[in-house]
Amino acid sequence: MLTKKQLDLLDFINTRLQQDGVPPSFDEMKVALDLRSKSGIHRLITALEERGFIRRLAHRARAIEIIRLPDSLGNTAEAAPAAPGPANQVSAPAMIAAMELPVMGRIAAGVPIEAINQVSHQVAVPASMLSAQGQHFALEVRGDSMIEAGINDGDIVVIRETAVADNGDVVVALVEGQEATLKRIYRKGSTIALEAANPAYETRRYPQDQVKVQGRLVGLIRTY
Repeated sequence: MLTKKQLDLLDFINTRLQQDGVPPSFDEMKVALDLRSKSGIHRLITALEERGFIRRLAHRARAIEIIRLPDSLGNTAEAAPAAPGPANQVSAPAMIAAMELPVMGRIAAGVPIEAINQVSHQVAVPASMLSAQGQHFALEVRGDSMIEAGINDGDIVVIRETAVADNGDVVVALVEGQEATLKRIYRKGSTIALEAANPAYETRRYPQDQVKVQGRLVGLIRTY
């Protein structure tokens, strides 16, 4: 027996999978269920997994597969491809269209490192993660300064090329023309602050002419 919140979350995930081919982010789940923190979403996801309704998949960020649906969501399940077995069994999601992006080396989520301008390899990225406008590239994260934003050492971040960013966006910033780092950006007057998502790292401030935004974070890929 599922609680109302568990049922609501399962319905939301299933709907988004059918519409977009990928599950919603934890932030989107939190907003949809009107919860104050993502920790509540973590508990609901764990409960659904323990009860055999969903499965979290390795090797991809935001990868959730619906195994089965309760009878109360049976009408929703009928819209998904049918699989052998019980009437409320849902098959694995259809293959998601993907695009190959160049991985432009490593980016520091910590102290800035040398600017990155060399392709190291390619990575397949779900097309739904990419905007129809602008170019995209990927970077391998080194360091733990963005860990509280859900970005870990070794993750691959997907970046859309842009020189424009709003306050609070996670960006690739080129500092003094030679060092690149992944941080949240905040502008105040004639200065730019590059803020970590880890209290162990101090916020660094620069004159605005010493920081150039090279791109904005639009996705993340994690290998377990």
